[in-house]
Amino acid sequence: MQLARAVLVGVDLGPASSFDPTLDELALLAESAGDEVVARVIARRKAPDAALFVGSGKADEIKLLVDMHQAQGVIFDQALSPAQQRNLERHLGVAVADRTALILEIFAQRAQSHEGKLQVELARLQYLSTRLVRRWSHLERQRGGIGTRGGPGEAQIELDRRMIGERIKALKVRLDKVKRQRGTQRRARARSGTFRVSLVGYTNAGKSTLFNALVKARAYAANQLFATLDTTTRSMFLEQAGRAVSLSDTVGFIRDLPHKLVEAFEATLQEAADADLLLHVVDAASPVLQEQMEEVDRVLAEIGAAGIPQLLVYNKVDALPESQQPRQAVDALERVPGVRTPRVFVSALQGQGLDALRDLIAQAAAGAEAAADGADTAEQDDGVAHDAPLSSTPGAEARDDDFPPRSMQA
Repeated sequence: MQLARAVLVGVDLGPASSFDPTLDELALLAESAGDEVVARVIARRKAPDAALFVGSGKADEIKLLVDMHQAQGVIFDQALSPAQQRNLERHLGVAVADRTALILEIFAQRAQSHEGKLQVELARLQYLSTRLVRRWSHLERQRGGIGTRGGPGEAQIELDRRMIGERIKALKVRLDKVKRQRGTQRRARARSGTFRVSLVGYTNAGKSTLFNALVKARAYAANQLFATLDTTTRSMFLEQAGRAVSLSDTVGFIRDLPHKLVEAFEATLQEAADADLLLHVVDAASPVLQEQMEEVDRVLAEIGAAGIPQLLVYNKVDALPESQQPRQAVDALERVPGVRTPRVFVSALQGQGLDALRDLIAQAAAGAEAAADGADTAEQDDGVAHDAPLSSTPGAEARDDDFPPRSMQA
């Protein structure tokens, strides 16, 4: 299959905006969608141009690159308005997509389950509904038919918008049913006293590989963005605690994840919001891991999961150079002043550090069980019941901006 040739464009709009000067993540997204990146363009502006986003001069430069490389499309790292997208397509003579459209395209390719496909279709239609701004040649006034008395009928754009609106309503009804079914399953697990653990993290941090290693499952895992969209839940027996817990693998997060996409995937992300413990999986070898962790925290706050206890799992330590290899498997990171979050270093691919991770999960489960028993007889202080087994984790203390931390320095 011949890949579509694409030119990537990133615009630096100042410190208040998110900007990747390398466009490496956008390139990975494009490759994940099946495109071949042939050129990258960086622009700097104080504010987006209302018509062409990058201005006419930079648009001309992009057009030269499109012609030179015979590109079939241009992908912007920032969100474009419908008018900007339409104007750019006319100016450049090729298809233009923004970061949101690219992410939606990948989601559409990767969705496997019925639920996943419904969620992706909802997000794509919600995105498309904002793009119906005289973009296609068939969007012209039509004459009315029977019952219109010969007057003008609905514009095609109005028909399209009405059809999309009706489909969105139908999808929301079906997803509400899915949400209720998942809620019933979660309540059944809660009634059984099952301790619920969810894997969260930036896309391609290795969540699915870690999930497979912990529960010996065969969930799809690959070195690509958004390899997994559908939530998978399995029982994991912890020998250290003499009990089983449920472990769920959820969709990965990414910078500038569209709000509508988060909203559409509410049924899936609810697994994380209802968990007793979040395993925040971090790519320890990523040069921008702090930014990725902050983005994960932002999405967790958006879905109401910010207050759930976390265990930081620094994965892919096998990809770190010798000078940054951890000297101990476990330490604690002070991400918020006065609050120490336990951190464990693992390699899901090689099985390194998994026993230490299981020990920490067992401690959290035991702490939650003790808190539940104590709640029957006395009122617990807010947060103490969950946080105690985590905050008492032994090991070196590190600051949020201390990376590589002292425990990883030779």
